[in-house]
Amino acid sequence: MSVSTSRGTTDALGPDPFPGSELLAALLDGMDAALCAFDASGTVTHWNREAERILGWSAQEAVGRTGFAGWAVRRADADEVQARLMSAMDAPGRQVHEFALLRKDGGRVLVRTQSAGVRGAEGKPAGVYCAFSEVHAQIDLERAIALSEALLEDASWGVVLVDVDLRPTVVNAYASRALGGGRTTLLGRPLGELVVQGVEELEAALHHVLAEGAPGAPAEMWVTLRTAEGERRRCWRSGFLRLASPLTEEPVPLGVGWLFRDVTATKLAQQEADRLRFRTSQLHRAGRTASECEDPMEAATSLLDFALAGFADHVLLDLTAADTASGGPVPGGGAAGDSAAGGRLVRTAATPSDAPGPCLPVAGGSLPVRYGPGHPALQAVERTGSVRTSAGAGNPGAAAAWAAERRWPGDAAHALCTVLRSRGRTLGVLTFLRAANRAAFERPDTTYAETVAARVAGAVDLARAVGRPAD
Repeated sequence: MSVSTSRGTTDALGPDPFPGSELLAALLDGMDAALCAFDASGTVTHWNREAERILGWSAQEAVGRTGFAGWAVRRADADEVQARLMSAMDAPGRQVHEFALLRKDGGRVLVRTQSAGVRGAEGKPAGVYCAFSEVHAQIDLERAIALSEALLEDASWGVVLVDVDLRPTVVNAYASRALGGGRTTLLGRPLGELVVQGVEELEAALHHVLAEGAPGAPAEMWVTLRTAEGERRRCWRSGFLRLASPLTEEPVPLGVGWLFRDVTATKLAQQEADRLRFRTSQLHRAGRTASECEDPMEAATSLLDFALAGFADHVLLDLTAADTASGGPVPGGGAAGDSAAGGRLVRTAATPSDAPGPCLPVAGGSLPVRYGPGHPALQAVERTGSVRTSAGAGNPGAAAAWAAERRWPGDAAHALCTVLRSRGRTLGVLTFLRAANRAAFERPDTTYAETVAARVAGAVDLARAVGRPAD
């Protein structure tokens, strides 16, 4: 075997060191695994520093001995160990064994060996080399490899390995589904190509990990993804690990291990629960405040002030004329209740159109609102229900024109109109408005608006019944 030990023990190898022995000695001593070798007669010819570290025997003490008997193995086990090691000289491939070896201090250590035969220049068996490591270290290594393979294949968390340029280098199956691409198509692409919104926060977190290390707790990030089906908004609970090379004395960053789980459904459920809890509290407070109002119309506007909090930017209270509400004749013909559809809604109370403020009765008396045909408020009256509408995506000027056409404040971009009903009669329409920087009204918002409208309708009906002016 043309292999040597370290520089300090080269002389122990024999009288005929081959060229390059110093280089091979350095390579052997730099190995992470312990290595020893035997010639065809079973004499130890090579012994590196890792073998010395594990067993305590130096190269000078090991090289030249015949087998392990009496020093590295108990005499009772020596013959069996020697036979199993030397059998690799005539067997193809490598053989794996586990032995209990003796340390120089008398302690025993269980090692796992891989041995293989070495052929001479003529192709004849010339000896055996044996690489070994402590079993627990080998098991730890195997566990680490198995863990990494499991994480990168079947984990229930997304795992993405990102290089120092913040480009994915490894993506597991969960992460590829979450990011909306294949495991290979995502590799090497900038994160900005995958994440439409939220990529700045994500990249800032990755830069922080590279510079400062992993944060102490997972972070929740809302992102918008670009997928074949369109844009999707998701919430990811993410953890980060800085990856450094184990082969260098100084830690050299290799990138970041990013682990995440999609918690969108959980977060939306929490938000909905918080929203419902807040709205229930607001309705409770509104009811108590309205019960202390002597004027039913003051109670109605108080209810709307509480309802606005966190729900909308503006509210408009349009009531039917008193004569039609009471079932009287409609000027110009038509049955009672048709006047709203014909444009006879009267603006009774509203929030300021140019700034936030409370809902107050219209100054100078109630005025008819000139809603055009097909107006959402008139549709709500016709359907005896609720109507949602939005200006849609566009420039601010188009949204302002959309609002002006419907006789709404200029910053309105989303509207929810719901009818006021009491004792089987339509009393008017309640309109909630949101600005463009807020989300459009959704079905749960309709339920809340209808609950508020029922209470307001009761107050308006009471005002008319007791003869208070409601329009």
